[in-house]
Amino acid sequence: MRHTPIVTVVRYLLLDRVTYLVLPWVWAAFGFLLDVVVLKLTPVGHTDHRWVGGLAAVFLVVFSAGVQSVARALPFALALGVSRRTYFLGVTALALALAVSFGLVVAAGQTLERATGGWGMDMGYFRVPYLLDGPWYLSWLTAATAFVLLFVYGMWYGLIYRRAGLPGTMIFGATQLGVLALAAIIATWAHGWADIGRFFTTITATGVTGVLAAAVAVMLAGGFATIRRLTI
Repeated sequence: MRHTPIVTVVRYLLLDRVTYLVLPWVWAAFGFLLDVVVLKLTPVGHTDHRWVGGLAAVFLVVFSAGVQSVARALPFALALGVSRRTYFLGVTALALALAVSFGLVVAAGQTLERATGGWGMDMGYFRVPYLLDGPWYLSWLTAATAFVLLFVYGMWYGLIYRRAGLPGTMIFGATQLGVLALAAIIATWAHGWADIGRFFTTITATGVTGVLAAAVAVMLAGGFATIRRLTI
């Protein structure tokens, strides 16, 4: 059966099944077991839920996978005649497919977590306050959007590395840190930290998902602009 060029790119990337299909779930399982051990050794506090952060490890792996999707796999694909646009769309399609699956796992995990009283120890592994603690469909959407965000952010870093090398990548990262530092200075000068704090404590999960989706659009636009100017 003949596949479309985008599907061909996805199949090409999935030749490295360990990076895309194994490592995120291995780290999710490792983070879960580690959090269980930590909570078993930690006295029960006075809160209803014992929130843990093991799920964050998955997003670090996803960022790394995004980097590798272009830093390692792109040159050979271009040598085979795949266009930059097709490759970019193929990587994005893979990120979306993986994100949908990840979001469903998070939603199912939350259902089990609530049904078992936090795995019998009030643990909140799949539930994150203000982010992943609402209806299953909203948690699914938020988790999937965050997954795509980290993947395409890593992809953009990989493209910057391919175009500008290590010095350019360091400048790219330093520029972002500089923008954040400037924003912090402006917030301090304008006495706006209280308003920022109120915003993050009152924003709904839907609002968070919207912010993440806007960030995804920015990352995709930046990545596409970079790959169009890429020379291998």
